[in-house]
Amino acid sequence: MTDFRALHRPGSPFILANAWDVGSARMLRALGAEAIATSSAGFAFTRGLPDGGKIGRAEAIAHAKDLSDHLNCPVSADLEDGYGPEPADAADTVAEAARAGLAGCCIEDVAPDGSAYALEASVARVTAAVAEARRASQDFVFTARADGVMTGAYDIDEAIARIRAFEAAGADVLYVPMPETMEGLARICAAVEAPVNALAAGQWTQTTQADFAAAGVARISLGSALARATHQLIRDAAQEMFGAGSFQKLGGIGSGEVDGYLDAGAR
Repeated sequence: MTDFRALHRPGSPFILANAWDVGSARMLRALGAEAIATSSAGFAFTRGLPDGGKIGRAEAIAHAKDLSDHLNCPVSADLEDGYGPEPADAADTVAEAARAGLAGCCIEDVAPDGSAYALEASVARVTAAVAEARRASQDFVFTARADGVMTGAYDIDEAIARIRAFEAAGADVLYVPMPETMEGLARICAAVEAPVNALAAGQWTQTTQADFAAAGVARISLGSALARATHQLIRDAAQEMFGAGSFQKLGGIGSGEVDGYLDAGAR
């Protein structure tokens, strides 16, 4: 199997494709994904739930393990804020993810209500998570997220201070989703030596892989962008069907092609 850690090369980013079920994961794998991640929002949508704090630790890790059991590539889990405010919560989450045989996970520094954990508390959470990652029986890549720029909880200067502290605490990968500008993303990459993950969502879907590479990014994840694009197609097709009585958006690709991708992406 591909070495997940070795895929992280600053200036030569790979795409960590976020899937929401075994079928989407197998298709992405067959179409070129070297590694797969879960999407907390994408998985929540499959359960009829909103993004943010509605899926618990056990269910999220079981979902990631299900993908991993059906794939022949590394799987990393999006594990929100570690399912609790305390360092022990983050540690328990990483320990369970490692026991599930995953290649890694990410934990963010923003609570389900949108408030950011204080810097000192966030560093303590990362420190505890890293300690469990190092105890894993397999190489486990821990990603520390500074989500406050995306949520509006703090600015980019605070985000950089946080990822530097997270790196000092031992985090393997740093992640500041959705900075406002490419200049800001380049600042983030230059601020640390560890690999940096960037998010291809929102305005950043107009950015190419080469542009991310030039900024120094090592990994590009999709978050829930692909899941939301799929839901956009459902919406558009439904509006045409139930509004104008048109079925033109239901063309799709053939069953045989889908079957081929599912087979090619299997373990």
